[in-house]
Amino acid sequence: MSSTSDGLFTTVRTFLEEAGIDWEPGARDGELVVTLPGDKKLKTVCSLVAAEQGLSLSAFVIRKPDENEAAFYRFLLRRNLRLPTIAYAVDKLGDVYLTGRLPAGGVDDDELDRLLGAVLEAADAPFNELLALGFLSSMHKEWAWRVSRGESLRNLEAFRSILQRDGDPGPE
Repeated sequence: MSSTSDGLFTTVRTFLEEAGIDWEPGARDGELVVTLPGDKKLKTVCSLVAAEQGLSLSAFVIRKPDENEAAFYRFLLRRNLRLPTIAYAVDKLGDVYLTGRLPAGGVDDDELDRLLGAVLEAADAPFNELLALGFLSSMHKEWAWRVSRGESLRNLEAFRSILQRDGDPGPE
């Protein structure tokens, strides 16, 4: 790593440690792998790579939808219009990520806080809506299977209003 990327790596690592954010060294030079806790999406894993040109970011959001692809991806494209510094991107398999870049000179504690806050909001806030858009049939099957076996419905409670059928058990 160069002195610029070393300094950037140190800035990011120090910020993460002082903010109490879980991280570990990544496999690549200058990479820090950050785990952001969420509410709807339990955690978002984010790769931050410090390089001479600046800081790059990549975070997995959700896998390729099983159904309703056009509405699913259209929803993300509309959200892209409101995102600061980051954007939703799709890999060759159709899985969804957040990506972003900051110039080396623009990386400080305030900008890192804004960046990671934006990542967390963009991955966590729409997560249940993305699940309902892209995986509703699978969720109906899972609900029915759990009801038929008397299994817990706790992890599907957020979707009870769209999944529950007459005769299903009430909230746990």
